Amino acid sequence: MILLLIAIYLALVLSIGLFSNRLFRKTGEDYFVASRTIGPFVLLMSLFGTHMTAFSLLGASGEAYLNGIGVFGLMASSSALMVPVVFFFIGTRLWAIGKHHRYLTQVQFFRERWESAPLGLALFLVLAGLMVPYLLIGVMGGGITLNSMTGGEVPQWVGGLLVCAVIFTYVTLGGMRGTAWVNTFQTLVFMVLGAVTFFMIVDQYGGLARAMQQVREQGNAQLLVRGDKINPWKMLTYTFIPLSVGMFPHIFMHWLSAKSARTFRYPVMFYPLCIAIVWVPSVLLGVLGRIDFDPATTPGNAVLVEMVARHAPGVLGGFLAAGVFAAIMSSLDSQTLALGTMFTQDIVRHYGFRDQLSERQQVLIGRLFVLGILLVTFILAQVSARSIFKLAVWSFSGFSALLPVAVAALFWKRSTAAGAMAAVLSVALLWIYFFVQGWENPGYTVGGTGVMPVAVMFAVSALMIVLVSLLTAPPSAATIGKFFPESSADGR
Repeated sequence: MILLLIAIYLALVLSIGLFSNRLFRKTGEDYFVASRTIGPFVLLMSLFGTHMTAFSLLGASGEAYLNGIGVFGLMASSSALMVPVVFFFIGTRLWAIGKHHRYLTQVQFFRERWESAPLGLALFLVLAGLMVPYLLIGVMGGGITLNSMTGGEVPQWVGGLLVCAVIFTYVTLGGMRGTAWVNTFQTLVFMVLGAVTFFMIVDQYGGLARAMQQVREQGNAQLLVRGDKINPWKMLTYTFIPLSVGMFPHIFMHWLSAKSARTFRYPVMFYPLCIAIVWVPSVLLGVLGRIDFDPATTPGNAVLVEMVARHAPGVLGGFLAAGVFAAIMSSLDSQTLALGTMFTQDIVRHYGFRDQLSERQQVLIGRLFVLGILLVTFILAQVSARSIFKLAVWSFSGFSALLPVAVAALFWKRSTAAGAMAAVLSVALLWIYFFVQGWENPGYTVGGTGVMPVAVMFAVSALMIVLVSLLTAPPSAATIGKFFPESSADGR
């Protein structure tokens, strides 16, 4: 029954993608950014869905299962504050510039802003590399969900392969429009079913108060104390991580798809509410998982699905499993589409095929690259056993550390290509160094102080772009006039 319900759900997702293909205008701009026609509600749902993936359900509940409700303060509360601010100050400006200059990727903007093809290439490589851990958590989440909900009868690789196949189908058929529509549907599904899951399971425990009492009685009272197991410096420096939303390629593409600047009003206003709706149940359910399960035998990545299988079997379990699939696919689709767009526009077209490729050929190349990315991600997911939450944090950390590049591009006319390149390279090198350090120590912080690596990377990135820019020649007057038309182009 569970497999049947999941199959029905995936068929609905595919049908939305197929329907969106009927509106496809057969142009690169329509495939990659939906001809910039997305309205406020779809933009809110698609942005939230693509941002809150398996990380917000499986990852958040798994981390709370291990470390308590303080996890909510690490990501959810800071995201509720930071993300709308980034949308307002960064997203609306990049949307306006992107629409005026007809950009399809963020690399196009940065390359022209600083008149530097090497910077564009470096950004593409770094952004694509940082996306790998983010992609992995989606494929891993699909495999874990199907395996747990079927009692181990379906191997994890089958669930991962199923997710990849469905995403490839509707992304290649519908492009950004299909992705945005499917994301809207899937975001509503996992928000509603997440709430249903929470109330169903809590009811099985005799209510929330009784469930919390059971956690205490089993000797896990420390999990209910906010921040009791979390270093204050770690809590503080975690606030840098939500800034990653300002440099995600898939978020940038969704920004470009907006119909107007007013379209951003829903994401700015309602994003905190959406975060609360998803994160509060996920974190609380993770803590309640300690009533039935032991971290020594049940890994954090699987605890939410195991709870659903135990307390909501049968038909309802199938619906809830579909909700988890919705959360997984609503992010993985946008990420693969964004990488396909970047490869087509920033590598293939920029390096030798700008005029030779027809609109149809551009779309075909984007589709083939999506296929390649999904295949590589699927293979990597079969050999990775890392925490979904921590994989996401590593990915987010790199993107957050790149935010000074976006801020300088938008607000500092004197910033230079050399400064931006220095910042990008510093992030790449520091990320690799910290990732290697953290591979053997999952709870790694800088020098054991509790300071998250993202804070150091962000500070060094900001310092590099300022110092190197001041030591090198400013961009040309023509470039300043192009991106700061209201100024006198004096380069200051």
